[in-house]
Amino acid sequence: MSGGLRLTEIFFSLQGESRTIGIPTVFVRLAGCPLRCTYCDTPYAFKGGDFLSQGEILCRVARYGCRYVTVTGGEPLAQKGCLKLLLALADEGYEVSLETSGALDIAGVDPRISRVMDLKTPGSGEIENNRYENLQYLNQHDQLKFVICGRTDYDWAKEQMLAWRLTERCEILFSPAAGHQDARELAEWILADRLPVRFQMQLHRLLWGDEKGR
Repeated sequence: MSGGLRLTEIFFSLQGESRTIGIPTVFVRLAGCPLRCTYCDTPYAFKGGDFLSQGEILCRVARYGCRYVTVTGGEPLAQKGCLKLLLALADEGYEVSLETSGALDIAGVDPRISRVMDLKTPGSGEIENNRYENLQYLNQHDQLKFVICGRTDYDWAKEQMLAWRLTERCEILFSPAAGHQDARELAEWILADRLPVRFQMQLHRLLWGDEKGR
């Protein structure tokens, strides 16, 4: 379908991460991702999906009557039509966030969009794909996430915070990688070091486990 986007799913749930955690949100999950992180919890979004026009996606989102929309993946920016979709959602008056791996250019994302961007740690297996040029575009409207797989990742993340003066750019999120890092241990490291970060766990995992569409 010309001009369409390859879509894995659209669903309504509570936001499980970021500063809007717990708020009812419509999730638009686009298909496809160039990365293969060790802790990925959405491998079903790597391939397949249905082609929908931007108009069809907007209609489906509108049915939920919800103010908040998150565009996620996979890696949503891997599809060229993602930028136009984000623009259209913002024009419709939604509070829109974009979840992105940090491996692709975010410069073209509409400034009304809240970018929740990863900086891939050594434990992710994808550290070489970090696009550090993206850091210059982050601002207080955005958030930068480190998914921590162990002490090596934690220490590396602290080094990046200092080297790039990240706390002056945006809010920093530290998340324990499920099955890799004990959450309580990570929380204790953060407290011991007085790190100015937001510790977060995936609310949707606590409520619904690995159930899709949540």
